[in-house]
Amino acid sequence: MDTVVILVLGLSCLLLFSLWRQSSGRGKLPPGPTPLPIIGNILQINIKDISKSFNNFSKVYGPVFTLYFGMKPTVVLHGYKAVKEALIDHGEEFSGRGSFPVAERVNNGLGVIFSNGKSWKEMRRFSIMTLRNFGMGKRSIEDCVQEEARCLVEELRKTNGSPCDPTFILGCAPCNVICSIIFHKRFDYNDQNFLNLMEKLNENFRLLSTPWIQEKHNGQSEFTMESLLATVTDTFAAGTETTSTTLRYGLLLLLKRPHVTAKVQEEISRVVGRDRSPCMQDRSHMPYTDAVVHEIQRYIDLIPMNLPHSVTCDTKFRNYVIPKGTTVVTSLSSVLHNDKEFPNPEEFDPGHFLDKSGNFKKSDYFLPFSAGKRMCAGEGLARVELFLFLTTILQNFSLKPVIGTENIDITPIFNGFGHVPPLYQVRFIPV
Repeated sequence: MDTVVILVLGLSCLLLFSLWRQSSGRGKLPPGPTPLPIIGNILQINIKDISKSFNNFSKVYGPVFTLYFGMKPTVVLHGYKAVKEALIDHGEEFSGRGSFPVAERVNNGLGVIFSNGKSWKEMRRFSIMTLRNFGMGKRSIEDCVQEEARCLVEELRKTNGSPCDPTFILGCAPCNVICSIIFHKRFDYNDQNFLNLMEKLNENFRLLSTPWIQEKHNGQSEFTMESLLATVTDTFAAGTETTSTTLRYGLLLLLKRPHVTAKVQEEISRVVGRDRSPCMQDRSHMPYTDAVVHEIQRYIDLIPMNLPHSVTCDTKFRNYVIPKGTTVVTSLSSVLHNDKEFPNPEEFDPGHFLDKSGNFKKSDYFLPFSAGKRMCAGEGLARVELFLFLTTILQNFSLKPVIGTENIDITPIFNGFGHVPPLYQVRFIPV
């Protein structure tokens, strides 16, 4: 038989098998666009704006729909009600971590962020307990962040008001807070060891030092050296990149809107003054500043699709059945940019978190840290850092752009995982 005929027959059989497999698996899954053989729905998704594609799909198929990335189905949850129902009301069933090939290759499924099952439960419990023992949620952590905020200010003073890219300095500050918590030591921003650590984080290398070693010979234990190394790496990566990116993006937004910056600085001057550092007790007396911090997190939509989840068992969700192990994507973007909860959600407006009297207004839709059993374990620390770092910077400096505000680009760059701000320069002018 001719080789070409054999290839055509083989390919035809493969395509038919692919179609059969996809169609047979869709019986009880949520509806969705018809996938192409082998490649699934990839061509129907705008990779540069996945959130917009999800929004369009939800208009056709509703808040729960199925997409195929290749031959494997992924269930997408779109909107606050669906996300809340899954992550909070059915938290245990949706507590698995979905497929994340890059992380799996780096960490081998270990650590606390990308692990599953018994390993994840034990390492998360261990991480939270250890962070609490080190002072998480206590006054000592606030003192640590305040100290680092003062050091950050001194580093910014060294720029002498010259144009600078704040990426490196704003990355050092939250990383040093983690160092202070875990190692009980902060580092000078020029310390070579610290620079090496920053480089490894930026390159996604594994940390090679940890204070924990026990249970080395216990084959049943999750506390192996490899898993602990991965957990420490997760702690540094999650505690550094997300906070520093939010701060960097926040300063860019304030550069674009000097009238917002002026109102924050007026509130800082009135409540805190110049003779002491801002503290967390000040937050309740600074509703506008609190609203600005929240709006920064809402607007930038740092991780729009959240980290992938999976169901831990065959799960009945609404009128569908999601098979065990199926990857589930929860669209945080659809929650943070809900136009009913946040009018004109594409606009940066601190008023989204203020009532008519100017008091701070909480919102159940504020989920930048996700929700449920897989929500960010370091949320409390991140909230302290964002408030204290931002207020301390604005207490000591005026932000001056190097170009006209009308030319400042605040369009996010999607790097395949989250939104990051474009590179920019700013002048920190002492006040």
